[in-house]
Amino acid sequence: GIEVILDVVFNHTAEGNEQGPSISFRGLDNRTYYMLTPEGFYYNFSGCGNTFNCNNPVVRNFVVECLRHWVAEYHIDGFRFDLASILGRAPDGAPLNNPPLLELLAGDPILGRTKLIAEAWDAGGLYQVGCFPAYGRWAEWNGKFRDCVRKFLKGDEGQVGEMAARLVGSPDLYYGRGATASINFITCHDGFTLADMVAYNEKHNLDNGEGNCDGANDNNSWNCGAEGPTHDPGILALRRRQIKNALAMLLVSQGVPMLLMGDECGQTQQGNNNTYCQDNPLAWLDWDLVSENAELLRFSRLMIQFRKRHPALRNVLHPGTGAPDVNWHGTRAWRADWSPGNRVLAFHRIATAGGGMGGDAMDVVYVAMNMHWESLDFELPSPPTAGMKWHAAANTSLASPEDICEGGRETPLTDQATISVGGRSIVILIAR
Repeated sequence: GIEVILDVVFNHTAEGNEQGPSISFRGLDNRTYYMLTPEGFYYNFSGCGNTFNCNNPVVRNFVVECLRHWVAEYHIDGFRFDLASILGRAPDGAPLNNPPLLELLAGDPILGRTKLIAEAWDAGGLYQVGCFPAYGRWAEWNGKFRDCVRKFLKGDEGQVGEMAARLVGSPDLYYGRGATASINFITCHDGFTLADMVAYNEKHNLDNGEGNCDGANDNNSWNCGAEGPTHDPGILALRRRQIKNALAMLLVSQGVPMLLMGDECGQTQQGNNNTYCQDNPLAWLDWDLVSENAELLRFSRLMIQFRKRHPALRNVLHPGTGAPDVNWHGTRAWRADWSPGNRVLAFHRIATAGGGMGGDAMDVVYVAMNMHWESLDFELPSPPTAGMKWHAAANTSLASPEDICEGGRETPLTDQATISVGGRSIVILIAR
């Protein structure tokens, strides 16, 4: 029941710039396979010394034949294209309005049932999140989701309005394409792990041998009060809560959630945000963390289960013509605060029969996110149907196992009018 998505890198080769070695393509036909300046030097939109000339007809056919082979012979279900914006550049490096390779891949009959996912930017400054040439087929890594969630999580001001858009599938970016065009993620193989994102303010890449100059600087991370490892119980508790908050934000958002291997059990790279060159324990998955951080693993599993059980998080079917897709709140019900200084947002969504629910069942999910450092009381909206009551599904301010319930074991709130949400915490309720 598992699909396999293959990460493919058609933007550069290992042959580097004009001083690099001849391995294959340079010796076959340098000018055909690489983007060259008029002087014969290499354009470097990949950050790796050269750029594959993807829209030359010879190179374009090579790319298509590779993908067809992997689908036909290995039954690959989809592809994620590294620095995919390069696939839309002309041989002189200029962005194309109608890139022939991207159009060809979207319409190819052998690739017709595969998923095509773009990392919709490159190292040359071309950033196409929300405007990648999709041809009705391409999804995108949503880098704006990552950046906004990280900022909101650590309490930056001015994020609430954008955060609302990210929670509902980024319609500002993917209107007309649908939420499934948005691959939502907070961390990936590039950059900090989730555990490091809440433990380091700065990258620590000296082990890479480049004087800490490699790797991204715009990490939008926060160490919660101490840089790196600490024995302070308060800081450790806050970090664990922030990891749970991030997982909850990801898994209640519309779009396709993507989780970095190891984040579910607190994998660390000791603050290194560019470990591609580290074939050692720094980058290997530490399987001992599965038992050491069983609390995080349990929370991750149950949040995934929660998403699967609740179609309100995955579709926009609402009872009643003209009903909104989402209902926004603040600490006051029906009164979201969109001011720049606010760090609080709540919403509830409703789904009717469908999406795994039978009969006339109604699915109602309420989420309150308090990224302020103090507890706040949230006024609850009334459930949509008489007789329904709010039940607690998750509360990241509570210690495990009270932080999240097994599906079907949610407990009704004693107070159905208000709920206290701890500082830097998230509460998730369902109505039944």
